[in-house]
Amino acid sequence: MNTSGPVDQGLRLIPFRGLRYVPERVGSLAAVTSPPYDVVVRPDGLHHLESADPHNIVRLILPQADTARDRHRQAADTLDRWLAEGVIAPDPDPVLYVYEQRNDEILQRGLIGALALSPAAEGIVLPHEDVMDDVVADRAELMRTTGAHLEPLLLTYRGDGGTPTGAGAVIDRTVLREPLLATTTEDGFRHRLWAVTDPSDRREIETDLARHQALIADGHHRWATYLRLQREQSAPGPWDYGLVLLVDTARHPLQVRAIHRLLRGLPVSRALKALSGHFRVQRVEGPLPRALDALAEAAAVGNAFLLAGDGGFHLVDRPDPALLARTVRADRPDAWRTLDATVLHSALLDEVWRIPDAPEHIGYIHDTAAAVEQAERLDATAVLMHPVREEVVRDLARQGVTMPRKSTSFGPKPATGLVMRSLALD
Repeated sequence: MNTSGPVDQGLRLIPFRGLRYVPERVGSLAAVTSPPYDVVVRPDGLHHLESADPHNIVRLILPQADTARDRHRQAADTLDRWLAEGVIAPDPDPVLYVYEQRNDEILQRGLIGALALSPAAEGIVLPHEDVMDDVVADRAELMRTTGAHLEPLLLTYRGDGGTPTGAGAVIDRTVLREPLLATTTEDGFRHRLWAVTDPSDRREIETDLARHQALIADGHHRWATYLRLQREQSAPGPWDYGLVLLVDTARHPLQVRAIHRLLRGLPVSRALKALSGHFRVQRVEGPLPRALDALAEAAAVGNAFLLAGDGGFHLVDRPDPALLARTVRADRPDAWRTLDATVLHSALLDEVWRIPDAPEHIGYIHDTAAAVEQAERLDATAVLMHPVREEVVRDLARQGVTMPRKSTSFGPKPATGLVMRSLALD
């Protein structure tokens, strides 16, 4: 993300002793990785990952037990056991890591390290979404109990472009060497990881990053968790830093996708009936890709959503201006007031459908087909969203305006399980 003015103190990324799986002790590195915890589609995706390898990382990031306390304790005990058994081991020295993700269409490279924490008011790391307190509390207890950061957040900054200098030049030199690890996950992405050990390379990275601010692309709840746990400490220490992946989007632009809503307990028939007089509703032809094309066309004109769950697709657009005037906050910029997520939560969920924004009522699902399948299976309503443009996200973040939670999904996201951080080692 470009600095829109001088930054008194920019990004500070420090080395750490990464915890990594020992390849000889697991079936394969790919089999022990996972998407980030909030992307795993439960229960099907969770069961699939658990069965991929007995040491899959989901046993740490999504432990299964009857109570929250038991889940967190189980994760900590599992991590301790894997360390004792040599399934996971710390690297010998603190390093920064270069991380590469690649498939036939995308190449993304960035730096993994421990980033100095800072509140949004300092303008160094900018959030763009609100968070849910219950999720932050759960993640905080997991981190507190395990004493570890189990998955890196995805943060972006915007370099100068052109011939690589600073961090970009170090990354380009580093990837010419043999990697620490290389694996291909079932989604077709190839992952490689290198250690940056040369002190001069680290100084070059430090000098470059100090000129920049970052946007949280993925991991708002975990960043809020880092800040909460830092506030609990009485003295400086490892809790002052958080595990992140930093990507220069001038060199490696991210993809922005939507996050869809699953409205449990609301059949499509009831959802459509309640929309009468508030939105235009049209049935559109499938299959899903064709229906999404109709959504994209409507979203280019104004607020639009696609409802699914009854075997068909229903385009919802052209909201009643009087409804928006009554329900959408007037003290926010127009770019925020016209967001699909703003209209969805303010007008539809709060006013028309009257659905509380709580996990038992609303699920947040990244995969479009999975959202439709779950809605059909549960006799629920899937609200399919159109992605927000990245420049809108960036501009609002610079203004200090946060979007409704789960408004965007940036990617590709780092695979969870390739490198972790134990706070006991820092």
